[in-house]
Amino acid sequence: MSRTLALLSKDLRELRRNPGIFLPALLTGLVALVLPFIVAIVIPAATGERLADSSDFSGVVEAYQSQPSTRELDAEGAVQAWIFQQFLLLLALSPIAASMSVASSSVVGEKQARTLEPLLATPLTTFELLAAKTLSALLPAIALTAAMFGVYLAGILTIARPGVAGALLAPQPMLIMFLLGPLAALAALQLAVCMSSRTNDARSAQQMGALIILPMAALLVMQLMGTVALTTPGLLLIAAGLIATNVVLARIGLALFDREAILTKWT
Repeated sequence: MSRTLALLSKDLRELRRNPGIFLPALLTGLVALVLPFIVAIVIPAATGERLADSSDFSGVVEAYQSQPSTRELDAEGAVQAWIFQQFLLLLALSPIAASMSVASSSVVGEKQARTLEPLLATPLTTFELLAAKTLSALLPAIALTAAMFGVYLAGILTIARPGVAGALLAPQPMLIMFLLGPLAALAALQLAVCMSSRTNDARSAQQMGALIILPMAALLVMQLMGTVALTTPGLLLIAAGLIATNVVLARIGLALFDREAILTKWT
């Protein structure tokens, strides 16, 4: 653990010296933050038509006002809470997708800087090396996600209907933000780190990592279309699948990371 923490600390210091690498994450996160406010607040104010007056949201109002935790919401607040919850998955995935640039360049960057050979000559095991490289991308992504969620709640408290922010503190939104999001991030970043050990092109590794994001993006679209409802048991089932995926990816990563081949090919 001490060796892993030492390498992780070194990687985080390098990231602090190069903050521009997180610019894509910040821009993507900004879009994810602003979009639901445009849909729930700006468009109704600009058109003068309340969301609750639309027949498309009648089922949403009935569903939210029948639940004990949200029954105090008025009709407009119920629709706003539904919209803000639907976009939570996008909010959770945005920093993950952008932060893959950190993971995909982790091993590739060591190769290009000619620091991989001395690194592999240390007592670091392959597991410790891959764990440090993955965590150096995962921890900033989780921190950014938590900060974005705080800004999201603050904005909702400021301009949305009373009680809407409280609806986002229910179990389902919390599971999306702080269980599903980090597990999806870990899977994507593991895949990117594994591929970066087999290629000298960070973009190729990043594209492979994006394969994990695609099913989650499809889930977001199906949720917005009403095809899928993310219930608590459903979210826990998806989380269990992601845990199993992460275990498999960890084993694949250890098998793919051939220290001898990397040393002879890239040094």
